[in-house]
Parts: sequence; C-alpha cells; structure tokens
Amino acid sequence: MSLSIGIVGLPNVGKSTLFTALTRKQVDAANYPFATIDPNVGIVPVPDRRLDRLAEIVRPERVVPATVEFWDIAGLVRGASEGEGLGNQFLANIRETDAIVEVVRFFSDPNVVHVAGVVDPLSDVETIRTELVLADLGTVERALPRIEKDAKRDAAHAAKLATVKRVYEHLSQGHRARTMAMTDDEREHLRDLHLLTMKPMLYVANVDEAQLGEALPEVDGLMPIPICAKIEAEMAELEPDELAEFLAMEGLEEPGLNALIREAYRLLGLISFFTAGPKEVRAWTVRDGAKAPEAAGVIHSDFERGFIKAEVISFADYDELGSEAAVRAAGKLRMEGKDYVVQDGDVMHFRFNV
Repeated sequence: MSLSIGIVGLPNVGKSTLFTALTRKQVDAANYPFATIDPNVGIVPVPDRRLDRLAEIVRPERVVPATVEFWDIAGLVRGASEGEGLGNQFLANIRETDAIVEVVRFFSDPNVVHVAGVVDPLSDVETIRTELVLADLGTVERALPRIEKDAKRDAAHAAKLATVKRVYEHLSQGHRARTMAMTDDEREHLRDLHLLTMKPMLYVANVDEAQLGEALPEVDGLMPIPICAKIEAEMAELEPDELAEFLAMEGLEEPGLNALIREAYRLLGLISFFTAGPKEVRAWTVRDGAKAPEAAGVIHSDFERGFIKAEVISFADYDELGSEAAVRAAGKLRMEGKDYVVQDGDVMHFRFNV
C-alpha cells in the first residue's frame, strides 16, 4: 500500500530541513524561495516499538517496518492559486498526495529570511489555506458546467450537482471542503474533483530549541506537533549510540520526528498488523477497519482470493507470553474468519487455498 504525504508551507519555514531529517536524504535547503522546485520523495519507516519487541522475541533474519512516503514540495506563496511563484506546478504536486503536513514557522532566526518579512505563524497558515481554497474554487467553477449538463440529461446526477454547489458555497466562505458536514455519498460525489482541501492534514510547528516544551496556540483549530527541525536534522546524522546519548542528555525518549511519522500514519487512516517467523518479522500496512481477507491481500493477492482463515495473536499476548508456542499453549491463538476486523498490532498468519 503506497500512500504519500506532502510537506507544504511558505518558503524558508524548514520544510526541506524537516524532509532531510525524516529521510536522511540530502536536498537543496538553500536560504531563498524556490530552492526546491521538483518534489523530493522519500520512503520513511514508521517507528514501532512493537516491531522491535517482536524482533527481540523471534530473532528473525530480517526486520521490515511499515513505511510512509513523504514529498518535499516547494514553498507556496500568496497568489499561488493564480500561478504566482510556480504556484500551478506546486499545487499539482500537492494534488498527487494523499494527505498534507503543513510546516509553520515559529522559530525566530534573523539569518533566515521570511518571505513576508515577519514571523507570524497564524498569518502564514491563513495564506496557505486561502491559496488552497482558491485553487479548489477554481476547480469547482470549471467542473460545474459539465455537472449541470449531466444533471439535465440524467436526473441521477442531481444529487451530485447539489453537493458540488454546496461545497462551492462552503469554499466561498473561506472554509476547507473537509470541514463541511457530509454523508459518505456526498463525499463520493466530490471524489473525482480531487479537491486539495478535502485532504486530511496536520500541522508541524517548527520551533526554536528554547520553545520545545512550551505551550503552543492552536493552528486552524488543530494542535500543532512541535519540532525543532534544525535539531532533528542534527540527530539524523548521529550513529545509534551517539543518538541514544544525545537523547538521554536532553531528557528525551525519542526524536520528535517519530511522533510526526506515527501521527502522519494515523492521519492516513492506517494501522499495522505483523507477521513473525524465523526468516522475517514484518509490519504490514492496512486501512483501519479492514477485514482479514483484505489484510491477507496486502501480502499477496492470492492470499485474499483463496482466504480460508486467519490465525491471530494480539501483540499484548505475544509480548507477555514471549513466544508463539507459549501463546498456543495458553489457548490465546484465535482462528478468525472473513468477517474479522483486523486490530492494530495483530500478529497474523493466513490459511488459504492456492
């Protein structure tokens, strides 16, 4: 399952620095707008202590984590919806992603120029929201004539037309499309418009080191994840032993980016299940609410087509009892059928017909 998250924001807010820390992939983080023109893409492992614990118990030949794809998208500026500052290209890059992480500048380094001349996080958020909303308004305006024609020709399209008109009014008031109350059918009506503001999103507050631990204001109704991208980039260069020493010195359990990666994974509506054997312990990605055959299909389509049963062990039981054999002996291995809804952390083995 390949799902992507676009890292967006104004120029010089720390997007590329954050991306470098996330992926350990060097990108051009020059101190001027549009240093990143093509989106840099990186595959990032999802930190999961449960996977580490399973590897400790099973001692496999290899360990494979779940992953999320991050895109480092160049900075948006005021007027991007009308093509300013390479806006059309950048908006197209955002459209290709499944969710958005917006980096908001809170740090005050005078040596890093701000595109608006002053550090004002809430104003920056408003600028990005406005440009995305305006881009979506343009999309709806272009689509309406076609949808109206469809509704005149076939009454079955009337409901879709009503939904599109309603979202147009919502966008016209400056709101993201995602904040409009909708039924599942109404969401389906909007799917082919690929509206930018329908994408799930979260905010990262790129703070000074001294701001870590301080209370931050809500951003657009959401609590931002505080991260000092500069420190995170430095930590990304450390060897494991050096990193452990640095974290202990700072009184931290883990890098701040770990929380961001996990939250981004959750934002996409994803959970992990595990397979565990002597050759491999692996985290697999599946949508929250998926049933057992769908999870089997993530491993191989033949598993889903020929699904019979799933052997399921909760991670808590595996962790407590210390081996699959001990779980079986305790009677805590369950046999589940086609209607079983996979739970986050399940350790699974599938039986299927070839």
